Amino acid sequence: MMGSARSQTWCFLFFFFSFSYFCAAADTISSGQSLTQNQTLISNGGNFELGFIRPGNSLNYYIGIWYKKVSVQNKTLVWVANRNSPITPDHLSTSEFKLLDDGNLVVLNQFKIAVWSTNLTMSNNVIMNSSQAVLKDDGNLVLRNGLKESDIYWQTFDFPSETWLPGGKLKYDNRTKKPHLLTSWKNPNDPSEGLFSLELLPAGNEYVIRWNLTEPYWTSGAWNTQNQIFSGVPEMRLNYIYNFSYIQNENESYFTYSVYNSSITSRFVMDFSGQIKQLTWTENTQNWFLFWSQPRTQCEVYAFCGPFGVCSQKGFPFCTCMEGFEPRSSKDWNLNDFSGGCVRRTSLECGDKDQFYTMSNVKLPAKPQSLPAAASADECRLACLNNCSCNAYAYTSSKCSIWDGNMLSLQQFAADENDGGPDLYLRLAASEIKKPPGGKNNGSNSTGIIVGAAVGIVALLCLVLVLVWRWRMRQSIGTSKTVEGSLVAFTYRDLQSATKNFSEKLGGGGFGSVFKGILPDSTGIAVKKLEGLGQGEKQFRSEVSTIGTIQHVNLVRLRGFCSEGDKRLLVYDYMPNSSLDSHMFRQQEDDKMLNWKTRYQIALGTARGLTYLHEKCRDCIIHCDIKPENILLDAEFCPKVADFGLAKLIGRDFSRVLTTMRGTRGYLAPEWISGVAITAKADVYSYGMMLFEIISGRRNSDHSEDGKIMFFPTWAARKITEEEDALALLDSRLEGDVNEEELTRACKVACWCIQDDESHRPSMGQVVQILEGILEVNSPPIPRTLQVLVENEENIHFYSDTTSNRSSQVQSTSSTSSHTKSSISSTSLKSQKD
Repeated sequence: MMGSARSQTWCFLFFFFSFSYFCAAADTISSGQSLTQNQTLISNGGNFELGFIRPGNSLNYYIGIWYKKVSVQNKTLVWVANRNSPITPDHLSTSEFKLLDDGNLVVLNQFKIAVWSTNLTMSNNVIMNSSQAVLKDDGNLVLRNGLKESDIYWQTFDFPSETWLPGGKLKYDNRTKKPHLLTSWKNPNDPSEGLFSLELLPAGNEYVIRWNLTEPYWTSGAWNTQNQIFSGVPEMRLNYIYNFSYIQNENESYFTYSVYNSSITSRFVMDFSGQIKQLTWTENTQNWFLFWSQPRTQCEVYAFCGPFGVCSQKGFPFCTCMEGFEPRSSKDWNLNDFSGGCVRRTSLECGDKDQFYTMSNVKLPAKPQSLPAAASADECRLACLNNCSCNAYAYTSSKCSIWDGNMLSLQQFAADENDGGPDLYLRLAASEIKKPPGGKNNGSNSTGIIVGAAVGIVALLCLVLVLVWRWRMRQSIGTSKTVEGSLVAFTYRDLQSATKNFSEKLGGGGFGSVFKGILPDSTGIAVKKLEGLGQGEKQFRSEVSTIGTIQHVNLVRLRGFCSEGDKRLLVYDYMPNSSLDSHMFRQQEDDKMLNWKTRYQIALGTARGLTYLHEKCRDCIIHCDIKPENILLDAEFCPKVADFGLAKLIGRDFSRVLTTMRGTRGYLAPEWISGVAITAKADVYSYGMMLFEIISGRRNSDHSEDGKIMFFPTWAARKITEEEDALALLDSRLEGDVNEEELTRACKVACWCIQDDESHRPSMGQVVQILEGILEVNSPPIPRTLQVLVENEENIHFYSDTTSNRSSQVQSTSSTSSHTKSSISSTSLKSQKD
């Protein structure tokens, strides 16, 4: 006690003689104190740290706040003070972050000039030298009265940079009539203010993203107080972890949000890509997982590729320069900062010597100038040619448009996109018009004749080569080698020939496209061209050989594969009745509707296939993407689970798998979002969502009669649990033609499958037993993500043995297969028909 008293006395004395001496807690600095080069503040719980930091590969230093416990190797910043006034390395040792006597926090450079400040004017009743700055464990840096901690003068949560943390505000100030912006970085190495910002509109209930503080290109839509979502972000209905709140008073209007599970680390970012992104940290992958982003596609971001840049969703990078142009700054482009755009390689001559390059199938640039006087395409062309500042023209729908300044937001559609656009004629110096790839030019007639003759000769030669190639292919078919079991290693030429050079596309997904083919023995096949698969040839062959040994009547049979160079293809049996979704949601007028008996057998067969993957294989295989599109139907409408091998081929990397599943988030189990380890129960959840669709004939997220989006399982769970009205869930097209016992059984098991807590979900083996009538299923609770209803989950009963009518409580292990244990009698097990 004596030592402690002396320590406090010395601390008190030093406080008056040297303001830079640290006697305060590690998370606090008081008036007159400062942080220098290697000094930091650490929040009380150790979640956040503040100090001088060099972001990414930057050479400059900034005062910032970053995560202390996560992303240790590459620090993730959540707030930057002097983002537009960096400290250079040679001046770092003489710079400081200081709390002045007047109550302001400042960043001082080597000349002790403030390059950043909180710019507060303290009232007369504030006691001088009583301020303190505290770094809180939620990432908020609070400037407050040290004598009365409830008096907050300033806090970073009111002034975010590009990150919005849980508990923070993104507000509109009703007193100053100005919004507080969330502004992007310029690029990953430069936290200075970029071109993209998110702000709350004056009405106070709608957000917009603007380019350069002017052009709005995305809106959240108005806040729906009743449903607690933004009208333009319907995905919020499927939100598992975030709780948004709206507050409005005479001083301010703002939104704030929290995380249901306090163990989840989450951040909301106005990214330098021009998209807002919600990210959560996953411990097992040590990476940030993208929960959602808006706008949905990169090319929807206004002017993302800068002046004279072209955006395309076909691949990465998204930006290229227009023909005849080159990047203004290759250094910036290498950092994915395309804002500087492109510049001409060759200046225009301003006259008829310039020519036009045709860009086909594009979304025209923003802000054209209309020329009503130009009544034809030729007149439009001449009008542009006679205007020295005209860079391009387009003639669409009998209207002439020209662009005489920077051309922004030009998008190139893929050749096979259905919503392709018009032609744009880009003005170039004649020397730049050579061989435009994928385009045409408006050169002289003589040039056209010469080119046409050359093309004709080339076409004739190609025809001869094709005939010779096809003859040789017919001779070579059958040279493929059989490997383990009946699995065949096809050559790429074999599959080119069988699919007629991949001409008939059956469908596609995140991992590639599927094409129809016919082998020489007239056997129908489906060939999947895998994209973005990083395995080497030896590893790929080994994995495929393993998958080839997995055979079940309810799994699509893998006939063979191709692995040549960087080409990776899988060959399956062709399913003549396509996928389940085509019969449920894309039914043509002449298509036969699936009756209840067929639907029930599809549900049961799918469950058996998944049971085999989860419980009967040497290693548990988690499918990771169960949905109607991945349930194929043979000639007898027997269901076949497809793409089950991709889970093994791709591996269990969360961010990679979830990227491909972003379009089908309605089937994702809550644990995908929260970042915990995934077990076979994730497939059970997806199966439950799909089972609701089989029963109802509608997507789990659908439009109601009044045009509002309705999450169908919410309503279905209430009907099952509260009203016990399974018939209300039945597809109206069946007109009540159903086995009511089977319907009730299927509805209840679907609701059990989508429980939030995976320990309350059945295993797929138990689902099979329930659907076969071996196990009796009890009434389920409504999942909390659908309705916050169940608080005490310790006594939830899932099913009871029909032979003894004894209730059994579900218990679950945390093993990979996550089999649910129960007191099923041996008699029931023996009578299982699988």
